[in-house]
Amino acid sequence: MNHACDDYLRELLRRYRANFDITEDFTLGNKVYPAYARFFSLGEKYVLKKEAKLWAIRAYEHVLFIKIKSIDDNFIDEMRRIFVEQMEPTLVLKGEKYPEKDHMCSYMTIVVISETSPSETVLKKLKRFSYDRGYLFNLRGHCEARIGLACMDNQAVFTNCMGKELKPLLTNIFISLKRDKEEKVS
Repeated sequence: MNHACDDYLRELLRRYRANFDITEDFTLGNKVYPAYARFFSLGEKYVLKKEAKLWAIRAYEHVLFIKIKSIDDNFIDEMRRIFVEQMEPTLVLKGEKYPEKDHMCSYMTIVVISETSPSETVLKKLKRFSYDRGYLFNLRGHCEARIGLACMDNQAVFTNCMGKELKPLLTNIFISLKRDKEEKVS
């Protein structure tokens, strides 16, 4: 795999470590991914003392990191399969029919680090990609799928609509790596 992909992933994981638990060489289903990041947040509201809880909310983010030479239509379909058949049942639902009580939202994110940029057709498909599922009429919250794509050849970043907030971080990694490279040269 491309050295640039390794440097990019290393810097990306360094930034994720501030708020996420990171597992490298993570196995999901029958595939090993370079890394997996997990974030959990709990919010609660009480009346006078902890025994009188008014409400609680649980929010999660699950991020799979993938390094690849290039992506095509089949890979976009494969990501949908990963979300639906692997991430949601295992990471969000934890083998149950519904998420746990007080579950509000789970973000399932795949960050793809590609050596080359995809065709315009594949980019359109990626940008239109959508997956959002509610549980028990949203009483048990919902989950949504986000995709971020970083292309090493032209240092471009693309996301699906739900993943647009990933773009500044993924773009900033290129800026940071370029600055580090320039500092080493001078």
